[in-house]
Amino acid sequence: MRAPGERAKVAVESYDDRIDPVGACVGMKGSRIHGIVRELHNENIDVINFTANTQLFIQRALNPAKVSSIKLFEEEKRADVYLQPEEVSLAIGKGGLNIRLASQLTGYEIDVYRETEDEDEEDVSLDEFSDEIESWILDELKAIGCDTAKSVLDLTVEDLTKRTDLEEETIREVINVLKAEFE
Repeated sequence: MRAPGERAKVAVESYDDRIDPVGACVGMKGSRIHGIVRELHNENIDVINFTANTQLFIQRALNPAKVSSIKLFEEEKRADVYLQPEEVSLAIGKGGLNIRLASQLTGYEIDVYRETEDEDEEDVSLDEFSDEIESWILDELKAIGCDTAKSVLDLTVEDLTKRTDLEEETIREVINVLKAEFE
């Protein structure tokens, strides 16, 4: 799967146990793939090992993020992926690119969730704030994987500004509304 000019994700497989398919594609010190990358104006190419094990395939497709656990819904071709909070932005990627390509490559709609360290700690869905925060702002936050108040509060203002199309002032207002919920 490819987002031209940005990144490509390719799954490879070998029918000969003596051949490492990723190594064969990348070449010694990247010699084989480097020419292709150069031709594509330095577009990143992720080469991953294909596997019929869906959970492992999704895990590999989401690299470089480290997946904690995956819950599959085979009939819906959907996967809920759980990661540590610091891994969520890696899994989603800039502008949602990594997760979009991983979804296309695996054929599964992938939803990312952050694992909370303290399961007893209460969190609140962003949808609960629809009276105080405009829906387009909530949609911007959800697009980067922030679907709860704490998932937004875990990120810095700078990080939120970089990853969304929201102004810093708007983000600060949202943070104040969300913080008020936990006071």
